[in-house]
Amino acid sequence: MKVVPKVNTDGFYLEDELVDDAFNGVVPFYAQPDSTDQDEGTEPKKPELLGYTVGVPITTPGLFKPRFDLAAWKVYESAVYEAQEAYITALDEWQSKGRVEEGQPVYVAPKQPDSLWTEGLTPEQIAELTKPATPEQSETDLLRQRLSDLELVLTEIMLGK
Repeated sequence: MKVVPKVNTDGFYLEDELVDDAFNGVVPFYAQPDSTDQDEGTEPKKPELLGYTVGVPITTPGLFKPRFDLAAWKVYESAVYEAQEAYITALDEWQSKGRVEEGQPVYVAPKQPDSLWTEGLTPEQIAELTKPATPEQSETDLLRQRLSDLELVLTEIMLGK
């Protein structure tokens, strides 16, 4: 078993999910409609797309709000499909010519893009998150001050003032 990320329909990271080790690719997940709300004569409700389970690991460390590029993935999937179709066509032609060994076609898969995971926040949003905190009294300092005040009051009470 391995852990893979789940993203919403915009590609933003939601949570991790435990899947089989053989899982790869991008698979949609849906919210199933409540069947108790339907009347017998109405058309069944379609499941609502909630997001995708992504078998591509997050390779860019330090992202504040990871975002999976679904459009780039779809382009990659199309390129894989086209390469498979071209290979099948070439293999069929090769087989129809008598299977000459030196001319056998070889399938070459397109390279998966490196930057499928990107930062989902703008530089301004990151700057706001990472700006240093203003120097304020911490809770520990406040508690320390209150304890000192109580000690003074107790001392005054004990001394009879």
